Amino acid sequence: MIDLYTWPTPNGHKIHIMLEETELAYKVIPIDIGAGDQFEPEFLKISPNNKMPAIVDPEGPDGKPISLFESGAILIYLADKTGQFLSREPRARYETLQWLMFQMGGVGPMLGQAHHFRIYAPEKLDYAFDRYTNEAKRLYGVLDRRLGESAYLAGDDYTIADMATFPWLRSHENQGVDLGEFPNVKQWFEGIAARPAVERGVQVLADRRRQGPIDDKAREAMFGAAQYQRR
Repeated sequence: MIDLYTWPTPNGHKIHIMLEETELAYKVIPIDIGAGDQFEPEFLKISPNNKMPAIVDPEGPDGKPISLFESGAILIYLADKTGQFLSREPRARYETLQWLMFQMGGVGPMLGQAHHFRIYAPEKLDYAFDRYTNEAKRLYGVLDRRLGESAYLAGDDYTIADMATFPWLRSHENQGVDLGEFPNVKQWFEGIAARPAVERGVQVLADRRRQGPIDDKAREAMFGAAQYQRR
């Protein structure tokens, strides 16, 4: 059984969905990022960048335990482990990996910044607000053009690239995006949201999500000086 260290965030949901889609057995170990669990020494042994999700698989590629951090790496590992959602045929594999990297390098960081400066920043900074909102809309435009060409990001098949991108779009309103302006994205999004494994995946730890404004302790753990301490 895979140990999954996670929290109900877009990056966490990527792995929840993949594990549900592949039907691998897993045990959820909550890492409450608002309480500072990500800085605990035991977790840092598994995820030295103090970010979740992370996994420990007792049955790694050589039959020995393996731990992994970084959601994209975990998705590739689980796809290779199960032979699902990432083709072994080179052309199709690289098509998937380029869209996965697009999510990791663009969609996640930029939509995260849009969300931060629109929702969490203690003061409204017009430059940051506009910059990241505009970039969010640009990225949705890239996705919309692509999804006008193919059913899924990497082509005709649902892959880890779709699993990686979908959770980040669930907060489109907080990113300043009207999904109706991107009809191809909207159709793709609604289709993925209706998958039973996706419905189960986004419910993992859903009852633990904070509602309303975050308190000072959570703000410090998530955005304050604790992030920058050497450990």
